[in-house]
Amino acid sequence: MLKPLLAVLLTILSIQANDTMEQLYMKNGCSSCHGIYGEGIGASPRLQGQREDILRKRLKDLKKGRTRTAFGTIMISFAKALSDSQIEEMSKYLAALKTTVNEERYEIEYDPAGDGGS
Repeated sequence: MLKPLLAVLLTILSIQANDTMEQLYMKNGCSSCHGIYGEGIGASPRLQGQREDILRKRLKDLKKGRTRTAFGTIMISFAKALSDSQIEEMSKYLAALKTTVNEERYEIEYDPAGDGGS
């Protein structure tokens, strides 16, 4: 009886941790450059589904002020605002993140009227 109860409790805690990381991701403006689902936008890299250990190392390097590109310097202040435990949880969150946007969205939203038929 104790094992099923423990499993439910751990599941609830996991869901709450993901909600917290999602809130932190959105609150810190990560979605502005990396997309709502971490899918990457323009020059900003995709974060979703990346290996957890790589995400963790990258965030820790950024927190120490180390970056590989001039564009990456933007991320240093964001990483410095994270605690070590938040870096751990954010790495797990991003590694497990999946796009939930309907892939056929373009076809639904696309209206050829007035745009030259592009």
